[in-house]
Amino acid sequence: AVEEGRVIYDNIRRFVKFSIAGNVGKVLVMLLSPLLLGAGAAVALLPLQLLWLNLLTDGLLGLGLGVEPAEKNTMRRPPRDPRAGLFSEGLGAHVLWVGAFIGAVALLVGWFYFDPTRPDDKTWQTMIFTTLAFLQVGQALASRSSRESFFTLGVGTNTTLLGLAAVVMALQLAVLYAPFLEQFFQIVPLAPRDLLIAAMLGSLGFMAIEIEKWVMRRRSTE
Repeated sequence: AVEEGRVIYDNIRRFVKFSIAGNVGKVLVMLLSPLLLGAGAAVALLPLQLLWLNLLTDGLLGLGLGVEPAEKNTMRRPPRDPRAGLFSEGLGAHVLWVGAFIGAVALLVGWFYFDPTRPDDKTWQTMIFTTLAFLQVGQALASRSSRESFFTLGVGTNTTLLGLAAVVMALQLAVLYAPFLEQFFQIVPLAPRDLLIAAMLGSLGFMAIEIEKWVMRRRSTE
């Protein structure tokens, strides 16, 4: 019962840090894009696009994180201070920097693709939309543990999350390239080069969190 309680609590923390950090990133994109890109980019993401991203991330990816099995050291950890809040032990700082990182990457890709001489071109908006989806796939995979590497945990120890990550990417590609969905979401199909750029930028979310965990492990052994 104690182990089960710890697993449930750990999974709640995983979902909270993943969901809030991702939403911080989206809020930053919405607030700062007019300042960075100018009046022609008043809306970086349409309401339907935001709803879709939240369905994929908080919905599907969050569900996958919610079934993460117990880590090896779960029962060796000391009892948690009952006075400590949910955002203790560095979770609050993690949420802020990851959210800022996600927002910065999405804003930069929007800045690179935005062309003020072509206000009707939706490529920049589609790149932000797609890059955010890929960023949060990487974020979810790296968020399986606060300290252990994704590869140390084992690729197959949470097949539900892996499967849902694949579903998320497939659904995002369907939105991009199915003609009736393109019109519905008011986006444009990306050229292969642009899709590759979005995917590579999305992997930065995974790498940044894995680097954070590596630094934490190094510090704990010094």
